[in-house]
Amino acid sequence: MPGAQMPQFKELLKDAGVKGFSGSSDAVVTGVAYDSRLVEPGYVFVCIKGEKHDGHEFVGDAVRRGAVAIVAEREVAPPEGVAVALVSDSREALARIAQVFYGDPSRSLVCVGVTGTKGKTTTTHLVKAVLDASGRWCGIIGTVGHVIGNEVVQAKHTTPEALDIQRMLNDMRARGQTAAAMEVSSHAVVQRRVLGVDFDIGVFTNIGHDHLDFHGTFENYLAAKASFFEALGTGRSPKGLLRTAVVNLDQPQAGYIISRTRARVLTYGITSEADVRAHNVELFPHGASFVVRVPSGQAEVRLRLTGVFNVYNALAAIACGIASGASLEDAKSGVEQVTGVPGRFEAIDEGQPFAVVVDFAHTPDSLENILRAARSLGKGDMTVVFGCGGDRDRTKRPVMGEVAARLADRVIITSDNPRSEDPEAICREIEGGVLKAGGPRDGYEVIVNRADAISRALALAREGDVVVIAGKGHETYQILRDRTIHFDDREVARNCLRERFAGGKVQS
Repeated sequence: MPGAQMPQFKELLKDAGVKGFSGSSDAVVTGVAYDSRLVEPGYVFVCIKGEKHDGHEFVGDAVRRGAVAIVAEREVAPPEGVAVALVSDSREALARIAQVFYGDPSRSLVCVGVTGTKGKTTTTHLVKAVLDASGRWCGIIGTVGHVIGNEVVQAKHTTPEALDIQRMLNDMRARGQTAAAMEVSSHAVVQRRVLGVDFDIGVFTNIGHDHLDFHGTFENYLAAKASFFEALGTGRSPKGLLRTAVVNLDQPQAGYIISRTRARVLTYGITSEADVRAHNVELFPHGASFVVRVPSGQAEVRLRLTGVFNVYNALAAIACGIASGASLEDAKSGVEQVTGVPGRFEAIDEGQPFAVVVDFAHTPDSLENILRAARSLGKGDMTVVFGCGGDRDRTKRPVMGEVAARLADRVIITSDNPRSEDPEAICREIEGGVLKAGGPRDGYEVIVNRADAISRALALAREGDVVVIAGKGHETYQILRDRTIHFDDREVARNCLRERFAGGKVQS
């Protein structure tokens, strides 16, 4: 609840796009829900049509649980005494209602939205570190967990529903935080989940092959990303900051993104003449160094994250710092403090004589980046274990197979989150790409059971080798056709290594 003074239903409908109404609008509202199971007495129930369920079918359940008002896109028949507001778009209405109910928290928080195919998670963590170093205590809404105050809350989606976003921003404000860094997925933009969030800064990291199952075409996917920057607006926000689009100028689509925004543009890059640019980039097995040049000067940065992709992520965070008024010294200090992000190029070390890395890479571009970066971790052979998710973009499966065969010495194809699809069939689609590339030097295997696949890769590894386990990263579950089970790549890898090297000796 936003406070002791609960609003009336009519107060929540100010910008909700109401096109029809029945019942009394004077009901006092104690909460808002889009899941009927979460409705309590005094709540407004907003009917959202999701991928699997339509909220309009659960109005009766919501009313039985105490809903005093319903927001819907079509006619519903609740009992007498329950108000109904008909709207053109329930998702838009949910966003506006949540914004009012929670007292528009983003107007008093410096809000940074990060969008792109890859890099969102690490960039938001780097942004938090920069803003923290500059005196703005920053929360995070993102894939590996929401950071609210001193608490980390498990995340279900990259970008939550609008109601949950407003609630979390309100909680951040209540706990004394003054900023928020948020991952903004293309799904969230299209589904209006970030509507009602007053972003001061928007970041475009990159765009690659992903989510075509949802968007249909790459052009639609790019347009969804661009619309986020179009919505940034112009001028200064209520926090006094000049609204800024932070854009990776090294990306081919940078010009299109820039053309779609009215906000101030601050570019970053390595190969282009960007406003925030890295020079003298050096990569090490567990870090990187570069000289960053910004309009006000330059500084030498020593990251504790490796890979060119993390240099880009750090540049984005430094640019956000500058846009928020932070000094270059604070921005440098912030990015240098970050030692890693769960499931993002995360090293698994049980004392074994070879490197093991777990990463979330689940697109062709991200897999290529990770495999190139992992080469620096050892002088021996590199094995990659990966699969592709079911009920998602099928066209990237053979492409990822080609990437793996081209860059790794050994490939083990396995299951990811198969969902309703046959995991073996998914593996065969990936295998097509491996075969098209001529196969890796040391060959490939298809091992559908993911735990067995990881075990096989670690059993084959020798001193100086590198094993990359890609696709699931921080996830602690595996989604099957009929159930979701506990599964953590990091946990499985550690157990396999402990078993193999128990007592410091190789177990046969």
